[in-house]
Amino acid sequence: MDELPAKRKGEVIEGYRILSEIGRGAASVIYLAQDQRSKQVVALKHVEKRDAKDQRFLDQAEMEYKVASRLDDPRLRKIFKLFKKGPLLKVRELYLVMELVDGISVDRHPPATFEAALDIFREVALGLAHMHAKGFVHADMKPNNIIISDDGTTKVIDLGQSCEIGTVKERIQGTPDYIAPEQVHCREITPKTDIYNLGATMYWVLTRTKVPTALSGGDSLVGRRDDHLIEKAKPASEINTRIPDRLNTLIMMCIEVDPLRRPASMDAVAESLGFVLEQLRSKNRAAAPDPDDDDEQTDIMSVGDR
Repeated sequence: MDELPAKRKGEVIEGYRILSEIGRGAASVIYLAQDQRSKQVVALKHVEKRDAKDQRFLDQAEMEYKVASRLDDPRLRKIFKLFKKGPLLKVRELYLVMELVDGISVDRHPPATFEAALDIFREVALGLAHMHAKGFVHADMKPNNIIISDDGTTKVIDLGQSCEIGTVKERIQGTPDYIAPEQVHCREITPKTDIYNLGATMYWVLTRTKVPTALSGGDSLVGRRDDHLIEKAKPASEINTRIPDRLNTLIMMCIEVDPLRRPASMDAVAESLGFVLEQLRSKNRAAAPDPDDDDEQTDIMSVGDR
């Protein structure tokens, strides 16, 4: 499919002046824009339907807004408004006015220390726990959907695949190296799905290795095989021996194929991450009483492995 044509710099759409293009998706373009009245700078997402197959992108964007409008957590990207263009039953394009998240994604700049990684993981878990309490699942948690700002703030973005708890999707949606088995087999999407996605994310951040999933390798036939045939991931601590035992146990529980064997809730995951983080900080304080000393033992990987 041809790319959507870019809007001109300076063009005004529903009161928002286009400043520049900052990203593209399958059927969308994201712009840096400014509210002409308040002068607030935002991210403006444009989604356009050019043929019948594109209707799903409009539906997805509407769901993204519906979910975001029910959430209120600083760790989750806010979506302020939704504008539709065209007759009610023949909407061909829409715009989402989103919070501008200025930072770099974890896949592009992974944390260098366990303390930094654990702090990020815990913030993500708390944000997702808020979603679950409101009745929704993110359903696409992965490293490039976690943004770290210059001041260290963690923000979860991209609610494009989010849905209500218990949703059974008609088609496979997710990212192959982080997707849960129930997503591949089009079973109910639940908070345990986010737990798996986050577990696979933690696994990659700490080992730079992706877990084997039902879609690993891009073979569509793999997605139809039984759960018990999915290759079991090697313990994370066998790949990176610096990973604390308790953290390894948590990660491996999160990526269990059977949802019943995963942690009971995202709140429980956040609590476990907080416990490991405090243990590590206490150990480091005892080992390095001088706050100016660097403790290399907290590095996730040796310099040669990075």
